[in-house]
Amino acid sequence: MITIAILTKNSARTLAKTLESTKRFSEVILIDTGSEDTSIEIAKKYPNVKIYNSSFDNFGKLRNQAANYATNDWILALDSDEVVSDKLFEELQNLQLDDKVCYEIPFLNFYNNKQIKWCGWYPESHVRLYNKKTTSFDDSYVHEAVITKNCKIQKLQFNIYHTSYHCTEDFLRKMQFYTSLFDQQNKGKKKSSFAKAMTHCIMAFIKSYFLKRGFLGGKEGLIISIYQANTTFYKYLKLDEANQQEKKL
Repeated sequence: MITIAILTKNSARTLAKTLESTKRFSEVILIDTGSEDTSIEIAKKYPNVKIYNSSFDNFGKLRNQAANYATNDWILALDSDEVVSDKLFEELQNLQLDDKVCYEIPFLNFYNNKQIKWCGWYPESHVRLYNKKTTSFDDSYVHEAVITKNCKIQKLQFNIYHTSYHCTEDFLRKMQFYTSLFDQQNKGKKKSSFAKAMTHCIMAFIKSYFLKRGFLGGKEGLIISIYQANTTFYKYLKLDEANQQEKKL
C-alpha cells in the first residue's frame, strides 16, 4: 500500500486537481504550513485525506514529518501542484515494490497551458516513491531529495503532471521564497559577491535560453529563461548579504 504525502500552503488554485488524482489511494497525508486561502476546506472534501498543521522549518524535514504520519511504509511524495496521471496510477497498482529500490518518476511540466520542452524542464524526473523504513528525504531547505545512497533506482514509465506557474505573480512569489531559502541554507558555507551574482545570472540565462533551447519555446521560453536568470542573481546577492551579516555577529 502507498501513502501520498503532500505539503501545502495557500495551494487552493491547484490542490483540488492534485487530490482528485489521488482519491483512489487509501491514504493521503497533507501537512499545511499556514494556508490563508481555502486549501484546508478543499482538502476536507476528500475522505482519504488526513490533515496536519505545522510551522515551516525546511522542505526536507517536512517531507519526513509527513512520512512519519503515514500508516503505510511506501511513500509517494507530491507537491500541491502535481497530478498523478491515470496511467501512472495503473502502473503503481501493478508494481512489485522492492524495499531496496527507490522509484524515479518522469515529469511533464506546464506553463501557460503549454507543455514546456525547453529550458531544462524536459525531460525531467525525480525519485519520489520510496520505503520509509529504508530511506528518507535529506534535510535540505530547498531542492530536497530522497537519499538513494543504499538503494537501487528504477525509473517508471508514466508521468506526474506539474503546473508550478500560472502567472507572473507565481514567478515573483516563488523567486522571493526560494532565494531566501537558498541564503539560509548556504550562509557561512558558500562564498558569494555581486560579481558572482552577475556571472551566475548571465550564465543561467545562456544555459536556459541557448544551451537548453529556450529560444524554441517562443514567449514562454524567454519568460522562463529570464526568470531563471533573475532567480540565480538574487539568490547569490541575498547570500552575499547574509554572509556579510554573519561576519558582523
